Amino acid sequence: MNWILLIIGGLFETAFALCLGKAKESTGNETYFWYLGFLVCLIFSMLLLIKATQTLPIGTAYAVWTGIGAVGSVIVGIFLFKEPATFWRLFFLFTLVSSIVGLKFVSET
Repeated sequence: MNWILLIIGGLFETAFALCLGKAKESTGNETYFWYLGFLVCLIFSMLLLIKATQTLPIGTAYAVWTGIGAVGSVIVGIFLFKEPATFWRLFFLFTLVSSIVGLKFVSET
């Protein structure tokens, strides 16, 4: 169950990165809406991380949480913000995902 909470927390981390990107693109009151979304996603992400680390090893949980956020942020950047999807970016993204999966499998819980 805590692995699921950790994954959801990582997705909220991706969402707060999305909100930051959208806030940068927006103007007027819409900017405040995106900053509010950032804060809400940040709070949920942190709370889920805290809950997950009550039973999961902190090193593994934090690495997985930040990895999900990093991978998600790159994917969001590529698809929504038209960032480049070069061979090397995708190669290192794949190695990051492989490392996250590896950490999950060697974790004791």
